[in-house]
Amino acid sequence: MTSPVNNGVSRVLRNYSVLSLAAALACGCAVGPDFKRPDAPKTESYTAAPLPPKTAASQGPAGAAQTYVNGADIPAQWWTLFHSDKLNALVEQALKSSPDVVAAQAALREAHENLLAQEGGFFPSLDGNGSAARQKINDASFGVPGGGSSIYSLFNATVNVSYTLDIWGGVRRGVEAQRAQAEYENFQLEGTYLTLSSNVVTTAIQEASLRAQIEATNQIIDADHKQLETVQRQLSLGGASRLDVLTQQTQLANEMATLPPLQKQLQQNRDLLAVLLGQVPSQQPDVQFELGDLQLPQDLPLSVPSQLVAQRPDVRAQESLLHQASAQVGVATANMLPQVTITGDFGGTSTNFSDLLKSSSNVWTLTGGITQPIFHGGELIHKKRAAVAAYDQAAAQYRGTVLTAFRNVADALHALNADADALAQQDLATQAAADTLKVTRSRYKAGSISALDLLVVERTYQQARIAQLQAQAARYADTAALFQALGGGWWNRDAGGKPTQTAANP
Repeated sequence: MTSPVNNGVSRVLRNYSVLSLAAALACGCAVGPDFKRPDAPKTESYTAAPLPPKTAASQGPAGAAQTYVNGADIPAQWWTLFHSDKLNALVEQALKSSPDVVAAQAALREAHENLLAQEGGFFPSLDGNGSAARQKINDASFGVPGGGSSIYSLFNATVNVSYTLDIWGGVRRGVEAQRAQAEYENFQLEGTYLTLSSNVVTTAIQEASLRAQIEATNQIIDADHKQLETVQRQLSLGGASRLDVLTQQTQLANEMATLPPLQKQLQQNRDLLAVLLGQVPSQQPDVQFELGDLQLPQDLPLSVPSQLVAQRPDVRAQESLLHQASAQVGVATANMLPQVTITGDFGGTSTNFSDLLKSSSNVWTLTGGITQPIFHGGELIHKKRAAVAAYDQAAAQYRGTVLTAFRNVADALHALNADADALAQQDLATQAAADTLKVTRSRYKAGSISALDLLVVERTYQQARIAQLQAQAARYADTAALFQALGGGWWNRDAGGKPTQTAANP
C-alpha cells in the first residue's frame, strides 16, 4: 500500500515536473554568440618561395637527401623515424615519469570534474531538513489571563526541491564554457607530451654532437702531441728552433683548453636528460648517445597548411580558450535577464516524533518566483562588456598563436634546406682541410715549411671538423623541430597509446 508520504511527494514532483517541462519547452535557444571555429589562414604554402622537392645530399654521415612528402600524415610516435631503440626507450620513459605529464594529467582530471559539477545546474537541487525542539510556553503570551504554562516537543522534517529555469541558456553557456576549459586542459596535456618528447630527442642529439666534438678534439690533441714530439726531436737535432717548439706547445694548450667547455656542456646535457626522465641528476640514464646511433629520416611528411591549425596542440588549446570566452559572453548576458525559480517543499510537522510521517502531519508548498535585475550599480552591464573584451583578447591571442605555428613550420623548412646545403659544403671543406693538413705535415717533416705554417693549417682543420659535426647534428635537430612544428601526430595515437580523455580529431 502506498504511504501518504509517498503520495504527497509524488504530487509535489508531478506539479514540479509539469512546470519544468513547460519552462524547458520555452527554452529554445541560449543568449550570446554561438561559437564557430575560426577558419584556417588562406594559404597553400608555408614559405614565400616554393620549396625544392628534396634537400641537398652529401656523401658523409647524415648527408642523405630528405624528400618532402606533401599531405602525408605524421606517425604518433614520430621519434621512431630516427630508428634508435635507445631513443625510443628514453622517450617512453619520459612520457611515463615526467612530473610535467603528471601535472597536466591532474589538471585535465580537475577540469573534467568541474565540468561534471557544472552540469549539475541542469538538475533541480534536493535538500532534506530536520529539526527537533523542546519548548515551554506561557498561556499569557496568547492572551489567556491567569493562564498556566505548557511544555511540548516539536518535530519538523521537510524535503526542499529548487530549480532555476534555464530560460536564457545561462546554465548551458556555463557548461559550454567549462567544457571548453576541459578541452583546453586536454590540448595542454597533448602539448606537454609533444614538448617533452621533442626535448628528449633534441637533448639526445645534442649529447651525440658533444660526444663527437669531444672525440674529434681528443684526436686533434693526440695529433698535436705527436707533432710536438716531432718538433722537439727536430730541435735536438738542430732542425727546428725554440720558437717552433713554443708555437707547437701553444697550439696544444689551446686545443686542450677547448675540452673543458665541451665536457661541461655534456654534463649539463646529461643532467637535463635525467630531469626530463623524471629523475634527479645523480640518477642519469645508463645509455649514451652517438651520432652513429641515429638515422636521418629521408621522407619528411609535410601536412597541408589548412590542416596545421587542427594539428597543433597549442593552437587547439587557444581555440578552446576562445570558445570559453565566447560562452562567457552568453553567461553574462543571461545574468541581465529575468530569472525564474520553482521551489517545492514537502514534509511533516508534529509534536510527536512517531506521528511525523502520518498524513495528518503533512505540509507542503509549491511556489514560483521571478527576479528581474533592475539596478546593480552598473555591475551586470560592465561584466558583459568585460566578457566581450575578454573574447576580443582571446581572438587576438588565437590569431597570434596561429601565426607563430605557421612561422615555426616555415623556419623548420628553411633550416632543413640550409642544413643540407651547409653540411654538403662543410663535408667538402673538411675533406679539403684534412688533405691539406696531411700534405702540410709531410712538408714540415721535410723542412720545407715552418711550424707557424703548420699551425695555421691545423687550426683550419680543427675548425672545419668541429663545424662538420655541428652541421650533422643540426640536420637531426631541425628534423625533430619540423615534426614538433607540425603537431607531432597525436591524432594518430591508437588505443594502446597514452590516454586522451577528451581528444578531438583534427
